[in-house]
Amino acid sequence: METTGHMPSARRLDLHYMAMQAGFWAMFAAIVAYQTALLLERGFTNSEAGLMTAVRCLAGIVFQPLLGSFADRHPHIPLKGIVTLSMVLSLAAGVWYWLCPAMGLWETTLVWVVIGGLEVSSYPLMDAMAVQFINDGVPIRYSLGRGVGSFAYAVVCVLLGLQVTALGMESTLVTHLALVGIEILLVATYPPYRGTIRQGERGPKPQSALSLLKHNPRFTLMLAGVFLGLTAIMPLSNFLVNIVTSRGGTQAHLGVALFLMGGFELPTAFFFQKLLRRLGSGWLLVLSMGFGTLKAVLLLLTWNWAGVLAVQPIQMLGYGLFTPASVYYVNESVPAADRVKGQTVMMVASNGLGGMMGGVLAGYTLDLGGANLMLGACILCGCAGALLCLASVLGGGKKVRPT
Repeated sequence: METTGHMPSARRLDLHYMAMQAGFWAMFAAIVAYQTALLLERGFTNSEAGLMTAVRCLAGIVFQPLLGSFADRHPHIPLKGIVTLSMVLSLAAGVWYWLCPAMGLWETTLVWVVIGGLEVSSYPLMDAMAVQFINDGVPIRYSLGRGVGSFAYAVVCVLLGLQVTALGMESTLVTHLALVGIEILLVATYPPYRGTIRQGERGPKPQSALSLLKHNPRFTLMLAGVFLGLTAIMPLSNFLVNIVTSRGGTQAHLGVALFLMGGFELPTAFFFQKLLRRLGSGWLLVLSMGFGTLKAVLLLLTWNWAGVLAVQPIQMLGYGLFTPASVYYVNESVPAADRVKGQTVMMVASNGLGGMMGGVLAGYTLDLGGANLMLGACILCGCAGALLCLASVLGGGKKVRPT
């Protein structure tokens, strides 16, 4: 279907998308950054808290492909409608979680299934909301929006630390609910896409996720590399507290390290497009996996908390580069009818499976030999991931280049 209305202004689309990115990552920080601490305060054991983290990741792994496939098979339904409904349902679960602090394990599990499966999993569809305009030539600065989101995450982590000290851990749930409400409004008011339908009536039909992987071996190989790379990279943030304390740092130093880690993802936005034009999205993913692994090497070589802080700027070429590069890579290497599904599959392989396996890897190695053993395992895993990504880029055929 051709354009049926006037295209919204590029400036409005750009600024509104940046606001959505900031809102999502602020919301994410409010519920995820203090997830374990809140569960422990509610009387759960460390094992049960770990189980809830796994439940959140697994829910995302299950729901993200389902939401992506639904969006691809129902192109007449606006993406923002799917995202809005997902977040409304998560908001309802969040209200229940806040009002019932004494809920048991099964009720808590259900809450985290909804939050992990609908709220956190809505992010790839938000990406697709911008990408469909980008595909029509609208100059939305996706990488800058992602950088603004990282900065919002960093700021909210610091502010929540102050809030917890003043008002207690349960107060983070109120902040989360308020931020979810704001994000729902931002998504619902995003300008509707009136260009070409995501799946043309005469175009190729969407494939299943398994068919997509089977018929695109280079994409599948890149996913394998990203999975191993994120398994190595995620513990460097999720278990940063163990690294800081092993170097003589305190909770105050951890707050500064988290702020620097998130803040240094912002500068990536200002040079990302130049790197994309020069290298292509596939090579940027290789670069991201390489620098993410290098960060683990440098952290292993530190001997005090100041060294941990000094290493954080490398985030701009590590994980800070990964998210925008992965979005462009999927958009350029997956058939148009499968792009929404492709984004969700990438998110499953990276933050989903990679995040979950990174937690397993970190937990086991920390108990076995401390932070240094964890960092050593991350280095080995990261090297393997970078090599697989490199093999995908060098695997022959048409080179993935920005369009």
